[in-house]
Amino acid sequence: METELAAVAAGGDFSLWSLFLRADPVVKTVMGILVISSIWSWAVIIDKSMTFGRMKRKSKKFEDQFWSGKPLEELYRRTNDKADHPMAKVFTAAMEEWNRSKDAGRSEQLAIGAKSRIDKVLDLTVTRELEKAESSLGVLATVGSAAPFVGLLGTVWGIMNAFQAIAVTKDTNLAVVAPGIAEALFATALGLLAAIPAVVGYNRYSSALNSFSVRLQGFADEFSSILSRQLDERMK
Repeated sequence: METELAAVAAGGDFSLWSLFLRADPVVKTVMGILVISSIWSWAVIIDKSMTFGRMKRKSKKFEDQFWSGKPLEELYRRTNDKADHPMAKVFTAAMEEWNRSKDAGRSEQLAIGAKSRIDKVLDLTVTRELEKAESSLGVLATVGSAAPFVGLLGTVWGIMNAFQAIAVTKDTNLAVVAPGIAEALFATALGLLAAIPAVVGYNRYSSALNSFSVRLQGFADEFSSILSRQLDERMK
């Protein structure tokens, strides 16, 4: 308490809000950018947490239904209008191509063409769904890599202000240099507060995306094999 009173008495209110209000326009701009970046990255982190959690739950439920032994056509009828996660969309896209191809004829050439089209549909759908899941992760990567340097810009500018204050007043008293130094350190802290959660979030959800990518590609390969076997049986 005595320290705060002494700071105020010396004209040095060092609350965070006071530091922002007293800061140079350049430092204010840096602080504003860092605060907005931090809020944006937290919004992405929360959104990705909900998105990946939902994808994991729905994919597990769908896989249980897929491997339950029920006919694929029955699962397709139930899923077609309610495909709201990547695995279901991969399934319905392949089934649509399968339904178009299965009655095209029974020649070997037509069967080979049908297999090729189904594989292409599976690959394209997997790629498209993974791109959707990956959206906004670039925000975390950008904030995580750029925020410390933006904060450093505010730090350098604040220190420059501190030296200018010394030059103007020709006084090296702590009360003269403290405001500029405090602004500089505040900008540094904001840069780290923005960057650290962004880096952690990016690493976490990149790993989750890679894991889900392997799972989704594995499902697509297994489903392609099932449809390929059914086409071969129709040729007999």
